[in-house]
Amino acid sequence: MFTRRIFIKRTGLSAAGLGLMPGLPDFSKLEPAFVPVELPRSTPEQQGIASSSIRKFLDAANSSGQEFHSLMIVRHGHIVAEGWWAPYSSEHRQQLYSVSKSFTSTAIGFAVSEGLLSVDDPIVKFFPEAVPAEISDNLASLRVKHLLSMSVGHAKDSILILEASPPGVTWEKTFLSLPVVFTPGTQFMYNSGASYMLSSIVKRVTGQTAQNYLTSRLYKPLAITDSTWTENFEGINMGASHLRMRTENLAKFGQLYLQKGKWNGKQVLNADWIAAASSKQIVNGKNDSSWGYGYGYQFWLNPPGGFRADGAFGQYIMVLPEQDAVVVITSESIATKTTMQLVWDGLVPAMTNTPLPKNPTESNQLLAELKGLKYDPPLLETHSTNASRISGKEFLLDKNEFNAKSVSFKFVGNKCIFTLKEDGKPDIIITNGLNHWIREGNKKPLPHSLFSLRRIDFDSIVAASATWQNDNTLLLTWRFIETVHTDSLSCTFDTDRLTIKFLFSVARLQKKSDDRPDITGKMLA
Repeated sequence: MFTRRIFIKRTGLSAAGLGLMPGLPDFSKLEPAFVPVELPRSTPEQQGIASSSIRKFLDAANSSGQEFHSLMIVRHGHIVAEGWWAPYSSEHRQQLYSVSKSFTSTAIGFAVSEGLLSVDDPIVKFFPEAVPAEISDNLASLRVKHLLSMSVGHAKDSILILEASPPGVTWEKTFLSLPVVFTPGTQFMYNSGASYMLSSIVKRVTGQTAQNYLTSRLYKPLAITDSTWTENFEGINMGASHLRMRTENLAKFGQLYLQKGKWNGKQVLNADWIAAASSKQIVNGKNDSSWGYGYGYQFWLNPPGGFRADGAFGQYIMVLPEQDAVVVITSESIATKTTMQLVWDGLVPAMTNTPLPKNPTESNQLLAELKGLKYDPPLLETHSTNASRISGKEFLLDKNEFNAKSVSFKFVGNKCIFTLKEDGKPDIIITNGLNHWIREGNKKPLPHSLFSLRRIDFDSIVAASATWQNDNTLLLTWRFIETVHTDSLSCTFDTDRLTIKFLFSVARLQKKSDDRPDITGKMLA
């Protein structure tokens, strides 16, 4: 695995910097390079980008109001910039939301190339046991390609309806029971249920989940070993979401598509499939936003050219063939248009066709800025007169929707050890740094554990901090760094009573209150 130390060593930035190799070609006349399993590192200048331009992008990103978690820029097959905003780091997987859809599409692409199905196959062919008694003309004409291009003909996204399927009713049966109100292929309607159906089709024709099917065909050639993908109760990967992967492996995926399916000299994925998946299969807008330039097979088309995998809250794999570049961003943002516009306006124009003169001053400064990216925890007070009174005491909680039994807070040095007890489950212990992050040993063990009934439906490593908002209120901040999101708990102590108020990061971004009710409790004698 590459680290920043290896990057410094291989680029020579810790000494005199990398010199420009004589005789380097005009990159605009070359096909994208076929890179080895691990992406090599380079200075931006060697690959035709000024380090100063990337520094300006970082400045714009940090002042944009969006919360970036990681950034990776690949040019001509070389990583020229990589950074993680601490406490996020290179070794941790990222929650991808709808970037997952592009991997589902890729699984379909492999199955098509192996002759297991065609994009022109009717959907009802794969689920004979789930079709309704009467099949409408529109349902009969629904093809795999319509699932891929989000042109099913449904009036709205079907995923919430699938998730609400009655006990004993499969998601496939629910999907096929929905009215197909428009002729398939004529109307774009973003439909995560369609992506789930693609994942289900993969399992039907291969006998494997999409995740297992991709392991030997995609993950192994690209040395992707860290991915996880949630399955539903039927044992089918969610398809539309719930894939997790490290940032560099997302860059490899984008580079594979940039190289038209070739990797390390071998054709891993059919080039015709990549051409189809990354081409406009349906009109989806009026070119007035980054989501209005057309849609392919589970890929969006970019305003400046190229295409991207695109997930909620700002997860991106941007593939830019004209620039021979890939840009990967993970983040938590609700103004995702802003994030993309920063790339279109700041990074894309900075990519030149020829190498630039070496600039060790700028490249060293860029490296230092990338290494120094961070989010500080809330920094208020580290002491309270209440700390010694409540330390180690157990608070028995009143009845609550989380089935939480009790909590305790133990103050040891510059730490606050929070313990949650639930009936019939192991204790969950989170060690919070007083005005600093602590990550080691902190784990949210189950998808909906630790008060996270909704968005944070993963297990995750937790970066945790504590600070006193006032003498009576302790603020706990938990960054679930293998997800996109953060949770905050304001714990107010009033004699022997405790009140916990929640603030989920999405609610904070939307300037709304949290929809979880307060938890109350009483200190045991």
